Amino acid sequence: MFGLGGKKETVGLDIGASSIKAVQLKKARSGYELVKLGIAPLHPDTIVDGVIMDSGTVISTIQQLFAENQIKPKDVVVAVSGHSVIVKKIKMQNMKREELLEAINIEAEQYVPYAIDDVNLDFQILGTPEADAAEMDVLLVAVKKDVINDYLSIISTAGLRTVVVDVDGFALENAMELAYEPEPDQVVALVNLGAAVMNINILMGGMSEFTRDSPLGGNRYTESIQKMLGLTYEQAENLKLGEKVDEKTYDDALPAVEMVHAELAGEIRRSFDFFRSSSHNDTIHRAILSGGSARLPGLIEYLTENLEVPFEVANPLRTIKADPKKFDPEYLEVTAPQLAVSVGLALRRAGDK
Repeated sequence: MFGLGGKKETVGLDIGASSIKAVQLKKARSGYELVKLGIAPLHPDTIVDGVIMDSGTVISTIQQLFAENQIKPKDVVVAVSGHSVIVKKIKMQNMKREELLEAINIEAEQYVPYAIDDVNLDFQILGTPEADAAEMDVLLVAVKKDVINDYLSIISTAGLRTVVVDVDGFALENAMELAYEPEPDQVVALVNLGAAVMNINILMGGMSEFTRDSPLGGNRYTESIQKMLGLTYEQAENLKLGEKVDEKTYDDALPAVEMVHAELAGEIRRSFDFFRSSSHNDTIHRAILSGGSARLPGLIEYLTENLEVPFEVANPLRTIKADPKKFDPEYLEVTAPQLAVSVGLALRRAGDK
């Protein structure tokens, strides 16, 4: 998306609502290799709806993450999400890219609910329009400048340099494309269940056809458990992760968990229905679920049964080599779903378009 020049080694830095993830990959002859990996938790009030509320904590956490995991490169790729990010597939008159550069600001005013001067705009022409076609499909992306500036300032203060700013959904798309190599005629839904925001990106033949962010994330499970069982937020989070709290087990939390399962399924169904109503294709062949809550017991089965689409847990590391002497395979398997965005970011290089 918004990139600077150069081709140095980069680190995918996913600054999420509940944790910060850093991934460094190395391009090898046979694919990619995992070089460094680090995950550090954040308090749930640190970042709210993609807006950094406690910059000091984020800065110190990033510095500690890089130091403890001996991550050397200073160039990072980050992503933004939330209400400040607008992603829209639009139709425009068929024109050359140079002409589109001049016309995009005027066109964007119809779709962006902010003053154009207050956002950074980017676009991608989808496919290759026929020379005699009247229209072409364009993916429009707008992000509020103050949100990007906050991220750039924090990363700079942490002693790092931002070389690309991406969008969570696109980073997820890059990671899943490497891991799963989608077939040309397949419709695949990528659902990233973050702590505070769920990204839904539906691909047809590997190209994005529908994207949507929903303010429903893994934190909703914690809040539901907390309210139903009268626990603190930290106790509810531990119970969600399978730990025993004051003689209570995960089974005691099941009614609260299943209530959110239903809410989550309803939110995903609305997105799927909207996609089907606006697309020529009624079938979604598979759905890949990533994010920290993707491994919640019973969630994959619940979504598969209720949405009548086969869901599976994402593994963005499935085609990436990892030295078992440096990285515990069991740890990688457990943490892989929450690394999807950071892996996608780590695949980017400065100067990418």
